[in-house]
Amino acid sequence: MKISARNQLKGRIVEITMGATTAHVRIEIGGTIVTASITNAAVDDLALTVGKEAYAVVKASDVMIAID
Repeated sequence: MKISARNQLKGRIVEITMGATTAHVRIEIGGTIVTASITNAAVDDLALTVGKEAYAVVKASDVMIAID
């Protein structure tokens, strides 16, 4: 995979919830769950299934850091 986004988090799909047009795909990454909202067509095109390894790719103009 080649992609310009720097924030690529590799994990395993733990849940896929299909809606009318949009799916929520939950990926476990080091004990943390990241949820992506993608189209149902993208789930089919990528052949996503529970248990499959996948990347959560975060593309944002800003990434902020916070502390308590």
